Amino acid sequence: MENIKVFACPTAESFTQEICDCLGIEIGKINHMKFKNDNNFVQILETVRQKDVYIVQTSMPPVNERIMELLITIDAAKRASAKNINVVLPYFPYSRSDKKDQARVPITAKLMAQIIEAAGATRVITCDLHNPAIQAYFNVNCDRLTGEYILEKYFKEKNLDNMVIVATDAGSSKKAYKYSEFFKCPIALVDKRREGNDDRAIASTIIGDVKDKNAIIFDDEIDTAGSMMETVKVLNKFGARNIYAGCTHGILSGPAIERIKDSAIKELVVTNTVPLPEEKRIDKITVLSIAPLFAEAIKRIHNEDPLGELFR
Repeated sequence: MENIKVFACPTAESFTQEICDCLGIEIGKINHMKFKNDNNFVQILETVRQKDVYIVQTSMPPVNERIMELLITIDAAKRASAKNINVVLPYFPYSRSDKKDQARVPITAKLMAQIIEAAGATRVITCDLHNPAIQAYFNVNCDRLTGEYILEKYFKEKNLDNMVIVATDAGSSKKAYKYSEFFKCPIALVDKRREGNDDRAIASTIIGDVKDKNAIIFDDEIDTAGSMMETVKVLNKFGARNIYAGCTHGILSGPAIERIKDSAIKELVVTNTVPLPEEKRIDKITVLSIAPLFAEAIKRIHNEDPLGELFR
């Protein structure tokens, strides 16, 4: 692949190296450092003049630090006369702040889109947005990939019998229906309520039959796992045989790991859109790489091929 350079921000080296290995190219040479006054410094160590540049960044905590690293790297590429600056964000920061659902609150996801665009990005490639409407916050192209097919393939290969797909709430019922269509199995819906900004939602009952079934919960992300645990408790109460969970973004912050470890979940499957530190890698958690999907998307964009085939 000619006239293409892929650079990693500090916490994205491993993910970026996977992408470059899939593309058969070398990872771009770049220097990230921090001065003693806590200011970030970035220098691209090779020419990018009139080249298609891809900058990969994670949303690994501290998130605000990751944002500044990204913005400064975009500016460095712009001032080095890059032809196109494509930002690769496997997990879009502040994606859950996607609407004005309370008085006097910001729409931070839109602010993020505006900032990234203002810095000089000409395209954004991300995955499984909390709200697909976030794509419309950009005036530049925003390509949204999905980890759905990676999760489907993994669970299909497990050859589970007597399956049921569980929707954690009414809002996720449409996604659960799509998974049930793929696996040709029924769905069940958990009645769950959330109050204000509380991360913890209360689940009380379930609509559908889960008794003696292999129940699989699919979601776009798991953060503190509070809502997930409420769903697991209800499934356990109504007699599910085994409980599995799959999500694209394993944020797993705060008490999430302890909650999962102490729960009835048999296996949680996540992708590596957010790096999972070694101390959080327990036996119940399986991490699948989504880097090859991003590599294929980059290849198709560079070759001016359609991305639609990635969704079939």
